[in-house]
Amino acid sequence: MPRITLPDGSVKEFPAPVTARQVAEAIGPRLAMAAVGCKVNGEVRDLATLLDHDCSLAIITTHARDKTPDPDALNLIRHSAAHVMAEAIQRVIPGVQLAYGPPLATGFYYDMHVPAERPLSSSDFDRINQEMAAIIKEDRPFTRYEQSAAEAIARLSKEANKFKLDNAVRALQAAPAANEGVIHEVRLRDWVNRYHDTRATLSFYATGAPGKNWEDLCRGPHVPSTGRIGAARVMSLASSYWHGDENSDRLTRVYGTAFATQAELDAHLNQVEEAKKRDHRVIGKQLRLFHIDETVGQGLILWTPAGAIVRKELQTFIAAELQKQGYTEVFTPHIGSLELYKTSGHFPYYKDSQFPPIVERDTLDRLAKEGCSCADLMHRVEGVSARLAAGINERTRKQTITSDRVLPDDKLIEGFMLRPMNCPHHAKIFDSAPHSYRDMPVRLAEFGTVYRWEQSGELNGLTRVRGFTQDDAHLFCTEEQIPGEIQGCLALVKVIFATLGMKDYRVRVGLRDHSDDKYTGSTENWDKAEAACIQAAESLGVPFSREPGEAAFYGPKIDFVVKDVIGREWQLGTVQVDYNMAIRFDLSYTGPDNKAHRPVVIHRAPFGSMERFCGVLIEHFAGAFPTWLSPEQARILPISEKTNHYGAAVFAALKAVGVRATLDTGNDRVQAKIKVAADEKVPYQLVVGPRDAENNQVSVRARGIQKDLGAVSLDAFVTAIKDEIASRGGTTALSLFNV
Repeated sequence: MPRITLPDGSVKEFPAPVTARQVAEAIGPRLAMAAVGCKVNGEVRDLATLLDHDCSLAIITTHARDKTPDPDALNLIRHSAAHVMAEAIQRVIPGVQLAYGPPLATGFYYDMHVPAERPLSSSDFDRINQEMAAIIKEDRPFTRYEQSAAEAIARLSKEANKFKLDNAVRALQAAPAANEGVIHEVRLRDWVNRYHDTRATLSFYATGAPGKNWEDLCRGPHVPSTGRIGAARVMSLASSYWHGDENSDRLTRVYGTAFATQAELDAHLNQVEEAKKRDHRVIGKQLRLFHIDETVGQGLILWTPAGAIVRKELQTFIAAELQKQGYTEVFTPHIGSLELYKTSGHFPYYKDSQFPPIVERDTLDRLAKEGCSCADLMHRVEGVSARLAAGINERTRKQTITSDRVLPDDKLIEGFMLRPMNCPHHAKIFDSAPHSYRDMPVRLAEFGTVYRWEQSGELNGLTRVRGFTQDDAHLFCTEEQIPGEIQGCLALVKVIFATLGMKDYRVRVGLRDHSDDKYTGSTENWDKAEAACIQAAESLGVPFSREPGEAAFYGPKIDFVVKDVIGREWQLGTVQVDYNMAIRFDLSYTGPDNKAHRPVVIHRAPFGSMERFCGVLIEHFAGAFPTWLSPEQARILPISEKTNHYGAAVFAALKAVGVRATLDTGNDRVQAKIKVAADEKVPYQLVVGPRDAENNQVSVRARGIQKDLGAVSLDAFVTAIKDEIASRGGTTALSLFNV
């Protein structure tokens, strides 16, 4: 007699096992009709799930009470749509072998091996979409069934799809190496024999009736039937590798998306089209904001004069706010010793996301002569010196040393690395002078450039790069000062977002995952740091979520997720509370008791990465920056050579008050000049003719307004645009025209 506890706390009892669908029907027919899945004890499952024991149950519907799409429902819909797309593609291109197809935040993908003689291309999309629509219209049920492990493995082997066979074996925790290209018969017999007499099973889903309709090895869960998908569409193609291994099979990754309704799909497609128009890589090239040159290196940004203005204006803006809050600016080198980053825990902990260490040339020459292997070289590089190991207690040593082997100093290879983080350098600045509790907090700020190794396929214009500058700061404070300092950091982020018109954002509090051992430091300190972050997030008055597993290895963090003008979300600013860095670097200050105390370190970066932030701003504004940020703020357009002299006087008046202006004295007609200025997204165009010269005025056109606004005195316009720039958009020159 299972007792089912519902989200509102009520309990329903049943005399025999029931399915989640039957529970929904018992609650009400409308709920049963709207249901697409369920959550049993917090785990998303099919509606056909049999409930034969006491449990909690929540019925998943496509939309929440506020009419917004339910995230769990979208995952179910998109996972199911991946099956529909795979079936459609196999109809269009026989011989396609399927590998893996998960849902994503905005859709889904399916990796597949496509016959070389019949490659898949975008020209196939229309037919695939037609087949998907037909399958959805058929409203076939997703039917789950299970087979014994031995039967399933034998069946998949007979189908000759090594990818699915590999998936099955991995699910049974008996996977071959990722780079093993062919599954040999002797291994297959071993697997079949291993699971022949066990109760292990593998699940399959038939899109319809088992043995009759299309089937796929799958854990699930899925929506009840294809008709519940609503609307789906194939979107794009990419290349991938089996298990992400470049030495393994090359696959085709097919991306798609799905929604509960056609209207929601249409809205998403409109957003995608708008995003293409706002692509910062395209706009950046059109407006000559930045350049990426393969001969310089992938993921390394060359800021051109126009883009450098945008970046510099942002830095000036944030620097002024930092000065108000009592920060002091520092400068540190782009490189540091390996020992520095071993102490901080970044090396070799984040080895895969860092550039390789730099070993001194004389040392490399000596090791080469000794016949040192690459493996031994790296072990020596990653080793820990006896000098470092000595003099630190066992607890600190466990936090500091990531290698079990401590090498003697004469075997240790010293080296350097491009810095992946600025914090170790700032720790050393704090440690370079004694501090009293009266000095606290110490706020050190730097626009520090760091370097991370990103895979080539993951690089993306400004938003994913290998070298980027953080508006970084580290606040060394007492425990009692933590709440106030976090509030100061959050206030800074809010000022930035408000100034840039980015008012729609949410907060994500990244907490540790108690089941993961990657986090360093004591449980007591983690509890205090997490409590401080949660309390600060609660004070903001905006939606926030707690997300276990998203903390940094040294402490919890508060991330700001901003929604841009077309509804996309971007993770930008971050604030992190760290009790561990002071221990690692043995930092201290003298307290009122005249004893040494550990400071707490707050890491914060309101912009995050200047590159990423600029990329987001380009897309947010579609290149039409507010006047204070625009590389060019006004363009003077004489209507003929006769007014070039007056145009030069207007130009001089604007330059005298710091307005970034240009003078177009070309021979083109003024309408052509206006079009060029509009295409280049100049905020103000000042058309000057003989009458303007006579009256010492300018005829104003503003970006985005397809008409002349009229004439005003030159002095009035100069004052108005100067005020607009100084207020960073708080006032606007358009007020001269009641616009």
